[in-house]
Amino acid sequence: MGGAIGARLVATGARLSVFDPAPAKVAALVAAGAVAAPSAAEAARAARAVILSLNAPRIVRAAVFGPGGVAEGAAQGTLVIDMSSIDPEATKALAAEAAEKGLRWVDSPLSGGIPKAATGELTLMQGGAEADVAEAQAVLAGVASNQTRMGGPGAGQTTKLINQVLCGLGFLAVAEATALAEAAGVDAQMIPKALQGGRADSAILQEYMPRMAARDYRRTGRIDNMVKDLNGAADLARLTHTAMPLTALCAEVHRMLTAAGLGGEDQAALMEFFKGPRKDLSQ
Repeated sequence: MGGAIGARLVATGARLSVFDPAPAKVAALVAAGAVAAPSAAEAARAARAVILSLNAPRIVRAAVFGPGGVAEGAAQGTLVIDMSSIDPEATKALAAEAAEKGLRWVDSPLSGGIPKAATGELTLMQGGAEADVAEAQAVLAGVASNQTRMGGPGAGQTTKLINQVLCGLGFLAVAEATALAEAAGVDAQMIPKALQGGRADSAILQEYMPRMAARDYRRTGRIDNMVKDLNGAADLARLTHTAMPLTALCAEVHRMLTAAGLGGEDQAALMEFFKGPRKDLSQ
């Protein structure tokens, strides 16, 4: 996601200094108009705001507080905007550590994936001090069409977990419905149009049922990333004593596909869970 966010920022006129341990990722953004930095500290040195898009709390911590990290180069009062999807408790700890070092922190996880980043239509759910979130929203105006402050540090990440519960269940429901339509001899490609505007309609139905029916597995997300997020939701459920039986089942299906080597595939590959002989009952 970091590459897609960076490309959109450059396309909308932002002056972007980038660092990533993977040279190819840096090169792609430099080709789009960004400037390469030799370290996270150097990227942050003259930055008005620092944007992170990483995959785990330990990676975020290393990028900000480790050797050569953001905290080494950033000026006092620099705004750190973490667009990673990580757990709320870790985010609270990171925000507190940042405050001790004179940095401001906003958690701003996203929904919409690479397609919405490319068009500047991401949905962002944010946590942090009110003034800091307002500043982050101005920085991210070019990549997002919907930004909402949900509360203090960690509130954005909590909302993202709720988003992922809804998305994970939605992807699995659409895959299951696609399999049933195919087995019953109904053209699944036509179902989104037939149900458009009804109570079963959703963005996931409209985008993913045609792709699932066509076995179009082009990658705009990853099944193993959904496992990470559903695990985070399970951790939050345990912490809050919340029963989540459907989410637990959804997570198991995603884990099974990951164990089968499909973790790097898009959610459309949930159709692989429903492999089997197709019966034509239309006659």
